[in-house]
Amino acid sequence: MPSVLPDGEPMPEDGALPASALTAAGDRPLAFYLHVPYCATRCGYCDFNTYTATELRGSGGVLASRDNYAEMVAEEVRLARKVLGDDPRQVRTVFVGGGTPTLLAASDLVRMLDAVREEFGLADDAEITTEANPESVDPAYLAELRSGGFNRISFGMQSARQHVLKVLDRTHTPGRPEACVAEARAAGFDHVNLDLIYGTPGESDDDWRASLTAAVGAGPDHVSAYALIVEEGTQLARRIRRGEVPMTDDDVHADRYLIADSVLGDAGFDWYEVSNWATSSAGRCLHNELYWRGADWWGAGPGAHSHVGGVRWWNVKHPGAYAAALAAGRSPGAGREVLSAEDRRVERILLELRLREGCALSLLRPAGLAAAGRALADGLLEAGPYEKGLAVLTLRGRLLADAVVRDLVD
Repeated sequence: MPSVLPDGEPMPEDGALPASALTAAGDRPLAFYLHVPYCATRCGYCDFNTYTATELRGSGGVLASRDNYAEMVAEEVRLARKVLGDDPRQVRTVFVGGGTPTLLAASDLVRMLDAVREEFGLADDAEITTEANPESVDPAYLAELRSGGFNRISFGMQSARQHVLKVLDRTHTPGRPEACVAEARAAGFDHVNLDLIYGTPGESDDDWRASLTAAVGAGPDHVSAYALIVEEGTQLARRIRRGEVPMTDDDVHADRYLIADSVLGDAGFDWYEVSNWATSSAGRCLHNELYWRGADWWGAGPGAHSHVGGVRWWNVKHPGAYAAALAAGRSPGAGREVLSAEDRRVERILLELRLREGCALSLLRPAGLAAAGRALADGLLEAGPYEKGLAVLTLRGRLLADAVVRDLVD
């Protein structure tokens, strides 16, 4: 959940959408993202829209406290029901992210989920996920989530090495995320993800291999591995600028990615998106796949983004402003944009090319098709799918995905 909101046109006070947004809505899945903006401490690399208790004190924090947060989100879900009217779709996925959702009581997360269930209904095979920090859950907490309807959980592991966690300002101890996987399995979670970060200053290849080995050994059915991006304005960016820690270069990131793909592949994980691997189709994160495939989703919470039928909007960032809008009966939306056909074409290429199934060559214009031909010749696209009208990245192509995308959208 990025901390900077884009520009856009004003959002109507009642949150109403253009009629075109709901045209053929029944042909598209509907998802909900529920944002929890609270964190116990701020990690040095984090640029998300999150707040510690200290940051909220004296700035509307009482109005937007953890104690009443679940009810605020429920109120926005009720607003979504009004805006979407008689839309008959049941919700296919719900994803609770943050921040640290598990700083709230498990009953609060269940209350937020119940609001979606009560207003829209959940598909029989709905995927219900929450993110969790390893130090903020225990077996009883996980059991309450599972009994409340959650069936997938994602733990922020980042690294198995203490010195790497220290650079990232992560507070959990090595070994705790692995223990959480076992606790989640015992609570009845069939699907468990571990998030890893590579390229942290001071991390070695051996450190990264140790993290991958620990993650695989814990027994999740999904692993995400992201290159560390040093965002301006973060504590880590300031430390690098002062020369306290070194900047990791792109070549190191590429080497770490190759290590990840090798270790995870040998352990039975297949990539299905550039940064995501799963042991089976059922282990994939369907919620994220809906994002990547342009489905409809409503994002509830401060700074949350939504997309319905080619209309994208985003909420006010601060929890106090978010709470005040809802209390006044207004949409918390800060702005929106109506995507043109060209915007949607470009976004499909940007997102679908990152997937194992690739994107259709029919989406490309002549310059993009020519670029795809060059990428094929350079070994960046797979030959078999190309012959069937699909652009699918090779392993080398995944390393250069951003560059390939830039060429294909021309």
